[in-house]
Amino acid sequence: METAKKGNISRLRVSEDVVAETAKLSALDVKGVAGLGGDTGKMSKLKNSGAVVIKVMGDVVGIDIKIKIKSGERAVVVAKEVQKTVKENIQSMTGITTTRVNVEVCGVVYD
Repeated sequence: METAKKGNISRLRVSEDVVAETAKLSALDVKGVAGLGGDTGKMSKLKNSGAVVIKVMGDVVGIDIKIKIKSGERAVVVAKEVQKTVKENIQSMTGITTTRVNVEVCGVVYD
C-alpha cells in the first residue's frame, strides 16, 4: 500500500502487518468480544488462516476477521460494532481506505 502525491517524490508505505495488528486490537476493544478465532499463532498474510486476513486491492484494503463472543451477547450486534470500529480505526490511523470488514463469529466463550 503506497500513498504518493503528483509532483512529489516522497512515498508512504504502510505494512500489512500494521493493518492486521490495528484490526486485531480494534476488534478486541469492542464490548462483547472475548477473543479472536482461527489460528492466531500464524501470520495471516502467509497462511490466510489466521484470525485477521488482509486483502490489498490497489489503494484500498479488505479485512476478514474471526472473533469469539462472550456468552449472553448478541452476535449480530457485536459483529456490527466490530465492523464499524475496525473500519474507522484503520482509516483514521493509517489513512488507507477500507472497503469492507467481514466478521465471522466462530465461537462463544462461557465464563
